[in-house]
Amino acid sequence: MYGKSGFIVIGERSDSLIVKSRQVSGELKLMRILNARMELEDKDKQNYFNLEKGFEGELKFDALMTNLQQERLILNDLLLEKNTTKFQIDSFHIAQATVYHFEVKNFEGDYYIEKDRFFTYSGKEVLNPLHQLRRSETLLRQVFQNSGFSFPIESYLIFVNPSFTLYQAPKDPYIIFPTQLDRFLLKMNRAPSSNLNTRHTKLAEKLLALHQIDDPYKRLPLYSFEGVRKGVMCGSCYSFDVSVGEYYTICNDCKCTEESDNAILRSISEFQLLFPERKITTSIIYDWCEVIKSVKTIRRNLAKNFKQIGYGKWVYYENRN
Repeated sequence: MYGKSGFIVIGERSDSLIVKSRQVSGELKLMRILNARMELEDKDKQNYFNLEKGFEGELKFDALMTNLQQERLILNDLLLEKNTTKFQIDSFHIAQATVYHFEVKNFEGDYYIEKDRFFTYSGKEVLNPLHQLRRSETLLRQVFQNSGFSFPIESYLIFVNPSFTLYQAPKDPYIIFPTQLDRFLLKMNRAPSSNLNTRHTKLAEKLLALHQIDDPYKRLPLYSFEGVRKGVMCGSCYSFDVSVGEYYTICNDCKCTEESDNAILRSISEFQLLFPERKITTSIIYDWCEVIKSVKTIRRNLAKNFKQIGYGKWVYYENRN
């Protein structure tokens, strides 16, 4: 759809326009599949848990921001680069006089700060998120300067999990704790009315143009076609205990029901994500789905949803443009 500013936006909430919506990252999509299809090492399981936890926290923040009453342009999950250094911005809001940079954390449990270092209560050191916020802000200012924009930037570190506690926390107005979220939103809504113009939309368009496409494969654990579990997973709970009928697939664990053609197509998409370099053939998808006993069913789904390349035994399939 088109927003008030004349360029395409993805959604609307109150007077704010979502210019770049939040999506499940490529890395999280891949790790969800790998977590279901193979036994991950402890460090990879922890990485997967952190990705899920982080995404959950960002969605909580987004839900809170639906209560904003002012006109803003919102860009989520920006990956920018300055001087060969890439940095992530969880959420970025463009208001009339100020732009807001948010770093969102979904930490759970007890933490403490000692000599500017960040620890879990058990004593394990983690990256200080306040350092991460300031580093990103510095790089963002440099991006602005190079692009000819001079908006004031306010950066906030947002802790969204109600079970998070930070001992020996610094008195920093730009750190927002879970008990402060409602008051923080009230403060944001009390700011002077925001009226956006072309200067603001040009900034949003510039940031969209500078957004980098991440390569998630370099951070994945090693895996192979032979080493991952085959079969059709439940799209809701990732269980392999599914009953595949001619028309419907039913999960025997969570009772989720899905059209069988959709379940097959989703399984093909999972194969494509894990093995983007492999050609899609009837035989390999038949092996991949495993519980689909009819080769004709696989061939029909491929012919219906993909472009056929070649003839006879050399046939393979590609995505339609």
